[in-house]
Amino acid sequence: MDAPRGIGTFVVWDYVVFAAMLLISAAIGIYYAFAGGSQQTSKDFLMGGRSMTAVPVALSLTASFMSAVTVLGTPSEVYRFGAIFSIFAITYFFVVAISAEVFLPVFYKLGITSTYEYLELRFNKCVRLCGTVLFIVLTILYTGIVIYAPALALNQVTGFDLWGAVVATGVVCTFYCTLGGLKAVVWTDVFQVGIMVAGFASVIIQAVVIQGGISTILNDAYNGGRLNFWNFNPNPLQRHTFWTIVIGGTFTWTSIYGVNQSQVQRYISCKSRFQAKMSLYINLLGLWAILTCSVLCGLALYSRYHDCDPWTAKKVSAPDQLMPYLVLDILQDYPGLPGLFVACAYSGTLSTVSSSINALAAVTVEDLVKPHFRSLSERSLSWTSQGLSVMFGALCIGMAALASLMGALLQAALSIFGMIGGPLLGLFALGILVPFANSIGALAGLLAGFVVSLWVGIGAQLYPPLPERTMPLSLETYGCNSTYNVTNWVTTTEMPFSTSAFQVYGAERTPLMDNWYSLSYLYLSTLGTLVTLFMGMLISLPTGGRKQNLDRRFLLTKEDFLSNFDIFKKKKHTLSYKSHPIEDGGTDNPAFNHIELNFTDQSGKINGTRL
Repeated sequence: MDAPRGIGTFVVWDYVVFAAMLLISAAIGIYYAFAGGSQQTSKDFLMGGRSMTAVPVALSLTASFMSAVTVLGTPSEVYRFGAIFSIFAITYFFVVAISAEVFLPVFYKLGITSTYEYLELRFNKCVRLCGTVLFIVLTILYTGIVIYAPALALNQVTGFDLWGAVVATGVVCTFYCTLGGLKAVVWTDVFQVGIMVAGFASVIIQAVVIQGGISTILNDAYNGGRLNFWNFNPNPLQRHTFWTIVIGGTFTWTSIYGVNQSQVQRYISCKSRFQAKMSLYINLLGLWAILTCSVLCGLALYSRYHDCDPWTAKKVSAPDQLMPYLVLDILQDYPGLPGLFVACAYSGTLSTVSSSINALAAVTVEDLVKPHFRSLSERSLSWTSQGLSVMFGALCIGMAALASLMGALLQAALSIFGMIGGPLLGLFALGILVPFANSIGALAGLLAGFVVSLWVGIGAQLYPPLPERTMPLSLETYGCNSTYNVTNWVTTTEMPFSTSAFQVYGAERTPLMDNWYSLSYLYLSTLGTLVTLFMGMLISLPTGGRKQNLDRRFLLTKEDFLSNFDIFKKKKHTLSYKSHPIEDGGTDNPAFNHIELNFTDQSGKINGTRL
C-alpha cells in the first residue's frame, strides 16, 4: 500500500452538497408550516394530529438517536477499544421489546401528550414537576453535546469556524422546529436517515476498494486484536464486556426509548397502537443497520491506520476527529463525497436537536405553562411554544460551549443519560409495574436514585478509571512518514481516557476511587433505576401504598400483552381512533379536555381508546 499522501481539503462541491442538505431540511419545515394547513391546535403542532404511520416514525426514531455522536463516536470507539461494541445489537433488541411491550401500551391507551402527565395521573403534581424538571435539564445538556460534536469535526477537517458552525446548527434547527411542528421533525428525519446511510456507505465502499477487499480489513482487525467479541468477564468495573453492554446498555437505552419524551412523543403520534408497535420494531432494523455501518467504519479506520495512528502522531487532536480525517484521506479524489459525509454527521445532529427542541417545547407547554396559566387562548399558547422553541435553541447553543470542556463525547453523552435517565426510568417503572407504589415512595426513590448516580457519575469525571479498567487496545505509529521525530515509536496504551476539564490530578488512588467510581459508565443508569425502584417499594409499603384505589389503566395489565394477538381473531368493529368525537368542539385541545379527564365516565369514549 502506498504511503498516505497529504490529506485532502474541502472544495466547492463539498460545500454545495452540505448546503443542499441544510436547505432541503429547512424546506421541509416550511412546507409543513404552510402547505400542511392543519397546524391550528397545539395538538397538531406537538403530536402531528395523531395521524402518522409506522415507517416514517420508525425512521425518525432511528435518526434522532443516530446523532453525530454515533457517526463520529462509534467508529473511533471501535478503533480504540475493538468491535465488542457490536454486542449492542443484542441490547437494542431488548430495549425495543421492553419499550413496545411495557411502556407503549400504557402511554398509548391514556392518550397523553407529555409522558410526565402520566406521573401526575399515577402519583401527583409534585412527582410530575420533578420528572419534568429533570427531563428539561437532561435534554438541554445532551443537546449541547450533540451540537458541539459535529462542529468540532467540521472545524478539524475543513477549518470551518467552530462557533460559527455551532450557532448555525442551533439556528437552522430552531427555525424548522418553530415553523413545522412534529410533522416537519419526522419527515426531515426520514430525509436525514437517507443522507446518513449514503455517507456511511460511501466511506465503507471506498475504504474496501482502497484496502483491497473486506478480507484485508478483517485480517488487519484480527491481527490488531480488534475482533474482541467474546469478553464474558462479569466484573462490573470493566468498561465494555458482554454483561455491561447487555445489562447496563439495556437500562441506559430503555431510559431513552421507553420514557424519554422526544421518543415517546413520536410513537404516540401514530394512528393506532399496532402502527406504534410496528414503528418501534421497524426502527430496530434501522438501529442494527446503522450499528453495522459504524462498526465497519471503525474496522476500516483501524485497517487504514494500523501502523500509523493519526491521534498519537498528533495529526488530530481528539479521537472523535479520526472519522473526518479518514474521509478526507480516502475520498479526496471525489469532490462532493467528503461534503456528503459531513452532511451525514450534521443531519444526525439536526434530527436529534430538532426532536429535542420539539419535545422541550411540548413538555414546557403541557407541564409548566398550561397548569398555571389556564386563561391562555390557543393562539397565545402557540406563540408561547414558538417562543419556547427559540429559547431552548439558544440554551442548547449555550450548553455546547460547556460541552467543549467535557472531554470524550460518546462517553459524556451516555454518562449524562445514565445519571439522569436512570432514576427517571425507575420512576416510570415504579408507576407502571408496581401497583402498591405511592407518591411518597416515588419521590423518595427518585431522590435516592438521583443522589447515588450523581455521586458515582461525578466521581468518575473527577477521578477517571485506570487504563486496565477501560482496556484501550494498542495503537502503533511505526509506519508514519519519517518526517516526524523518532520519539514517536511509543504505543499509546497509557493515554488516560477521560480528558475532562474537571479532572483532579495527582491524587493518590483510594479503594473508593478504584472500585466505586470505576463502575462502567453503562451501569450508571442501572444503578439509578434499581435504587429508585427498591427505595420506592420500601417506602411505599409503610406509608399506605396498599390501600390506595388505582385505576387499572395506569398499570401494565395482562390484557395489554394479550391484545397483541387480537389481529388473529376476526373482529367486527374497526380499530379506528374515535376517542375524541368531532362534535365536542368546546376545547381546542382534545387531549386535555375536561370530559377526557373525568375518570368516572366509563362510557364508550374510554373504551374507544383501549384498542
